[in-house]
This record gives sequence, C-alpha cells and structure tokens, in this order.
Amino acid sequence: MTIFQAIIIGIVQGLTEFIPISSTAHLIFASKALDLFGGAGAQLQAEQTTATIAVVQLGTLLAVLIYFAPDILTITVAFVRDHVAMLSGGGTRPRESRGASGAIVGRRSRLSDDARLGWLVVVGSIPVGVVGLLFKKQIEGTFTKNLWVIAAMMIFVALLLAVAEKVGSQRRGMSELGLRDALAVGCSQVLSLIPGASRSGSTIMGGLFAGEKRETAARFSFLLSIPAIAASGLLELKEAMHKLPEGSALPLVVATVTAGVVGYASIWLLLKYLRTHSTAVFIFYRLALGAALLLMLWRGVLSPV
Repeated sequence: MTIFQAIIIGIVQGLTEFIPISSTAHLIFASKALDLFGGAGAQLQAEQTTATIAVVQLGTLLAVLIYFAPDILTITVAFVRDHVAMLSGGGTRPRESRGASGAIVGRRSRLSDDARLGWLVVVGSIPVGVVGLLFKKQIEGTFTKNLWVIAAMMIFVALLLAVAEKVGSQRRGMSELGLRDALAVGCSQVLSLIPGASRSGSTIMGGLFAGEKRETAARFSFLLSIPAIAASGLLELKEAMHKLPEGSALPLVVATVTAGVVGYASIWLLLKYLRTHSTAVFIFYRLALGAALLLMLWRGVLSPV
C-alpha cells in the first residue's frame, strides 16, 4: 500500500464509518479499485483487506473518543461513583422517566442516568462481541468480500431503515434509554459484521425501531461503536503485522490518521443533519448503489470477488 492509496483509504473510512452507507463496503470497493493487495491469492487478499479495514477503523475510534470525550468522562465518573456508593451502602436517588402513557413518572434508582448509560453500552456490546468471535474465520474470509453479499445487504438494510423511519415513534431522548434500547441496538449491530450492512446504519435503524429520536439513535450508535471498533481493531492489529506485506506500517499510520480527521468531521455533520432531516437520502443512496451493483454483477461487468 502506497501513501497515496493510504490517504484514499483513510478518506473513505472517515467519510463512511459514521454515515449509514457502509464503510466496509466502500473500503472493499476502494481496495479493489486501487488493487491494494492484487499480488496475493484470494484468501490472503481477503484477510489482508479485513486486517487493513480493522486497523484503519482505529482512526475513527479516536475521532469518536475525542468528539464524545465530555460524555465519556461523565459516564465513566458516574459509573464508578455510583457503584462505589452502592458497595458502601449509599442510598437511592430520585429519577424521572416516561411511563407507557407518556406521563412523567418519578422513580427511585441507585444509579444515575449517566451510570445507567454506561451499563447500556456494556450490554449492547455483548451480541456483536459474541457473534464476532464465533464467526471470526467466516468474517475474515472471502464470503464477506463477495459483491453479491454486499449489494444484497446494502438493499436489505436500506429497506429496514425505511421501515424504522415509518413505524418508529422518534420521541425518546438519551435520558430515557433502557435495556430495551441496549438489546435492540446491540442485536442490530450484529448485522454490521456483514459488509454492506453498515454499523451506523444497523444501529440507527435499531434505535429508531425502539422509538428513539434520530439524533439520540445516532449518539447511542456512536457510543456503542467504541467497544466494537476498539476490540476488532486491536485484535486485528497484531495479526495485521503478520498478514500485511513488509513496509505497510507507515501507510497504515497515514490511513488511520486521515480516517480520524475525516471521521471527526463526519460525526459533527451527521448529528447536525439528523436534528432536522430524516435518513431518506442515505436510504435512496443505498438502494441506488445496491441496485447498480446487482445489475453490473448480473451483466458480468463486475466480478463478485
């Protein structure tokens, strides 16, 4: 991988990681167009592409950590403080939440909203962690690099996102998130293990189905991405050093830094956009790209692998 290729890969990763159009799919397109690992066999090429994608994602992880640093600090401090208080016999605290009728209901809780949010991130991260480890070999293999699979997932998740936009109540904010949200968004994140699904697309879709506001769904999606991206990136980092060609270290650093800078801007833009707009533009883009890919594959213009 040259420095020029690394910059292109970093830009693609940063632009598409947080926008619900599938970063992995676009990175696979880019790697094929740039002939990133053209000299390797199909299996090794798939493994090298997977390793590169996972490592470059660490740049967008850094973007999330910096953008949400105040939230992460608040959640961490509250999580530690409340659990220390519980272990030392501290009392409960009042908390308001919205009941089934929509009315505000007073409750007593031993955890603050921020501490509870920490637990929701933990619970929501379990499904993708378990499935990712169980199917690690398949995820790294050629099946998930197949353009038929990618095109199908582009369309499938677009349709699910359209349904979520239609049926979701979009009334609940961050302070109203609960176990249902963690499970809905966490299970939806499992779809992101298949290229073409999109981590942000799948998790935002899950949040909308759970009745979250668009911006809330996006924020929770980004917080939930931290453990998943960190785990996959660090897990692949060691393996990448063995799988990637000699001299890949500097291009990987360049791609990762580029992804971080572009990713930070993408987070800001998406959150601002979703305050006043639906995800319709992303749905139409996914449908159009997925349909174009299927047509080109059917006509033999593109090779599936």
